[in-house]
Amino acid sequence: MSDFAKDLESRFVRYCAIDSQADDKSGTHPSSAVQIEMGKVLEQELRDIGASDVTRNDHGAVLATIPGNRSGPTIAFMAHMDTTPQFNATGVKPRVIRNYDGGDIRYPDNASLVLSPEQVPYLSEKVGDTIVTASGTTLLGADDKAGVAIVMTAAKHLIDNPDLPHGPIRICFTTDEEIGKGVYPALVQEVGADFAYTFDGQKVGEIEFETFSADEAIIRIEGVSIHPGLAKDQLVNAVVLASRFVAALPRDMSPETTEGREGYVHATEISGGSSEVVIRVIIRDYELDGLAAEGQLIQDLAAELQAFEPRAKISCSIRAQYRNMRYWLEKDKRPVDLAEHAMIEIGQTPKFTAFRGGTDGSRFTEMGLPCPNLFAGMQEIHGPLEWVSVQDMEVAVALMLKIAELGVRTSE
Repeated sequence: MSDFAKDLESRFVRYCAIDSQADDKSGTHPSSAVQIEMGKVLEQELRDIGASDVTRNDHGAVLATIPGNRSGPTIAFMAHMDTTPQFNATGVKPRVIRNYDGGDIRYPDNASLVLSPEQVPYLSEKVGDTIVTASGTTLLGADDKAGVAIVMTAAKHLIDNPDLPHGPIRICFTTDEEIGKGVYPALVQEVGADFAYTFDGQKVGEIEFETFSADEAIIRIEGVSIHPGLAKDQLVNAVVLASRFVAALPRDMSPETTEGREGYVHATEISGGSSEVVIRVIIRDYELDGLAAEGQLIQDLAAELQAFEPRAKISCSIRAQYRNMRYWLEKDKRPVDLAEHAMIEIGQTPKFTAFRGGTDGSRFTEMGLPCPNLFAGMQEIHGPLEWVSVQDMEVAVALMLKIAELGVRTSE
């Protein structure tokens, strides 16, 4: 195992064992105290490896500088420290499987769970690699602690080898990416880079400069509350109306029936009781026209429900979450072209993919900091089957180092 792989494995396993789950019901930023604790760990490690200007801001983001030894653009490398609230992330027990033999992977804390190369073909390409999974009852947190480990490992290598040519480098670890609150205008100014990269992608070679555009719809249904024993012709049950609304969502526009460049609408949460219910629906499309049409669909369904039951009070509000980074990056492809050239120089084939999701890079790019997304090796994310190959992460470290080098070379 190479020195990079040893450092990556050690860091990644350590980071995954730290609970840093975002809380989508919180009104604070960061949304959870555990993210602050994770940030303290990263802040101290950056100081320990000799980074400069190490800070942790009021929103929990951790920033640092590696001073350049050549002139060139200031490049930022980023990852997010939070994990998704979608699945249990408390008590993560990372499990290291060395020299993977190509067979089924089973889980000590969940005998019924199986990670099979028949179901996950990419896993069959990783025979001989070091695979890291969780134990069966939690997600792993490779999204995006793989990215955090990659950036930290590469940063340490640059600091330990001061003769490697590179321009000024900024490091940024964000909070609350998973709930769409990781990037805000002041952070763009704090990063202070000419362009940036997030390491928050999946398969080796992938460069993403196109993501979904995203909105969230919140539907509030207020029924008429009365004792059920006296409810004849008076009760209006908000739960029943909510069920009717969700059942009306087009099946062929759901995440489980769409792929590729198709958008979707996805009911993510129903909360409340018979007197009042809140439904949250996320809306995704690559194009703004499609996003607007899907939003109008949700509003029309809410209006139809109101007409069906006029005694209820039904509202539908839609808020913007993030926009397709392509709208800006196709006008300024410097970071995309640089990543492509770096990928080729380290012997990998660049694969340009349209990500069926969003990253901090979507928000950074929208706010004026061009920021495509690069692979970090994470697979089967947001669930108990999540895994990563340490060797995939190692390639990502090599890519970051090569980008830093080419940033200088192309400016000379």
